[in-house]
Formats: sequence, structure tokens, C-alpha cells
Amino acid sequence: MTTVRVYVTLKPSLLDSAGRTVAGALQKLGYAELEQARIGKLIELKLETYDEARVKAMCDTLLANPVIEDYKIEVAQ
Repeated sequence: MTTVRVYVTLKPSLLDSAGRTVAGALQKLGYAELEQARIGKLIELKLETYDEARVKAMCDTLLANPVIEDYKIEVAQ
């Protein structure tokens, strides 16, 4: 069995309102060194066999919105 992690984030050109809120709150709590925070999601898949093309198809079809999001696939084994 193979564990695959898919990290999904908003494209850098898009405003991340949740990240902006978190950054503001952390700065108010005294973490002045923080310049920016961006929020994303982690999706962990357990697969019988790993096929990169199939995982990319999963991402493009359902796990990420390719218009506004980027994704990175990490095979953890």
C-alpha cells in the first residue's frame, strides 16, 4: 500500500482571505516577524498501487480546482 499526500493551495496570484486573517491574528498576538500566511489543505490517499497519471487525474477532477488552485503530490510510501 502506498500513501500519497496531495497539498492543495490557492494560486499565488489570488488573495487568500483566510491566510490574511490568520496572519493578522498572529501579528496581533505578538508574532511581528510574520509577513504572510497562506492556508491550504492536505489530502492523504492510501492506494493499492501508485500511478502518477491516475493521481493527477483525481486532483484535476475532484481534489483541486485547477483554475484557482495548485497542487503538489508527495509519495510517502
